[in-house]
Amino acid sequence: MTSFYVSSSVIKTAALYIRVSTHEQEELSPDSQKRLLLEYARANGITVPEEFIFQEKGISGRKAEKRPQFQQMIAQAKSSSHPFDAILVWKFSRFARNQEESIVYKSMLRNKYQVYVVSISEPLADGPFGSLIERIIEWMDEFYSIRLSGDVTRGMTEKALRGGYQCQPPLGYCLPSPGADLKPVPEEARIISQIFLWYAQEGLTLSDIALRLNSAGIRTRRGNLFDRRSLSYILQNPLYAGKIRWNRLDSSSHTVRDPSRWILSSGNHPPIVSEELFQQAVSRLESVSPSVDGPSRRTSVSRHWLGGILKCPECGKTLSSCIRHRKTMPDTVYFQCTDYLKGKCSCNCYTSEASICSAVLKALESAASASSSSLQFQVSLPVSASVSPPSGGAPEYRQESLLQQLRTLKQQEQRAKNAYLSGTDSLEEYTRTKKALKREHSQIESALNRTKLPEEPENRCMIPQSLCQLLTSEHYTNEQKNTALKSVVKKIVFYKKECRIDLYFLPPL
Repeated sequence: MTSFYVSSSVIKTAALYIRVSTHEQEELSPDSQKRLLLEYARANGITVPEEFIFQEKGISGRKAEKRPQFQQMIAQAKSSSHPFDAILVWKFSRFARNQEESIVYKSMLRNKYQVYVVSISEPLADGPFGSLIERIIEWMDEFYSIRLSGDVTRGMTEKALRGGYQCQPPLGYCLPSPGADLKPVPEEARIISQIFLWYAQEGLTLSDIALRLNSAGIRTRRGNLFDRRSLSYILQNPLYAGKIRWNRLDSSSHTVRDPSRWILSSGNHPPIVSEELFQQAVSRLESVSPSVDGPSRRTSVSRHWLGGILKCPECGKTLSSCIRHRKTMPDTVYFQCTDYLKGKCSCNCYTSEASICSAVLKALESAASASSSSLQFQVSLPVSASVSPPSGGAPEYRQESLLQQLRTLKQQEQRAKNAYLSGTDSLEEYTRTKKALKREHSQIESALNRTKLPEEPENRCMIPQSLCQLLTSEHYTNEQKNTALKSVVKKIVFYKKECRIDLYFLPPL
């Protein structure tokens, strides 16, 4: 077995890594660790530049990925400049309490970058026994961490059973002092009570409530605008009815546990709403469609050739194209401001597909007539198409468009995941959103694969000279029409009250 012992005489420059693990521990404070590490460095002729002192702020996690200063230090060690020869720690447990991570990082630093991890309070002997002792220390550190985690969990569970609250207080409550019981904040409590009354008794939708709150200048605990997700979380939080809910989330996987495993007990704090009002709100939330405010507004988002181009004049957000499904009548398509649907914008931009499309086509025809020439545009075509876009666009344009859609989907997936991890979305909502995004991802992947295959001659189509002809043609997909329009128009602002649209054209190619 190879020894991991390294003499301090070969170390010229070093970095310091400092952290603590728990609030209550019989360990040295960060300042004490730093003092002892610097004393060790001076005694051994080791230089420690100020920029290479990495100290985690607050309580850091067992996993290296949750320690930003650790990640920054590793990145510096791996850089081509090779700025230091060793990492000095007070104990090996400060570097890692997960034996697997400890071995991986130490081996990688030592073998690839000649950077050694040195514990100043746990010196290792040269030879095979040094390696054995280091492994034993790593194992004991991990065992201690697991035991500590179990003790903390048991203590927090017991506190929850006794009605104690252990998280950051939500809107409506404050924590007078560490360890004290929650206390209502009168002004915020009135807002919470009003939210429950509006939803459970007056029948307002979540979007309507969000719009009222945002218009009045009221914000969430984090200072953000209210939306349907944040309101749904408030209405389902039993804390406002005087209850303590614990063990809802699995901290390792960030998934919602089965309700049978939750701890629900009477809290030591005063409730803001009655149990009856809380149950009324929860019952209504469970009875309506999870994706909308009520059963009478059954809609779904669809792709349209105007997608991403129509803008709200007040907030500047995109107008989403939605399909309203009806039982006895044909489905209808309409556009509405994205933030208005969430309750964040007060500007109602509702317009039917027929009205807005007609207005856009007329505006494009007028623009073409004014310039006495056709608008030059790009359109995505199959790779084997025999006709090039008039603007000289490359055949790869369609592939790039599809790849951009995949990147956008990935961002949407991350936002959905973040909403779930923060508790804003339930597991059911996250699962449904994830399935929809996955289905869309598969469709785009299929379209991307088709661009690599030659098409039959009879399926090839010539590009019309007029952009309006292309937009009204049945031979082009919504995606191709959208690509063509975006190569000409930067955005279209819709003013509903004035019955007007403003087109902002891109510079000529």
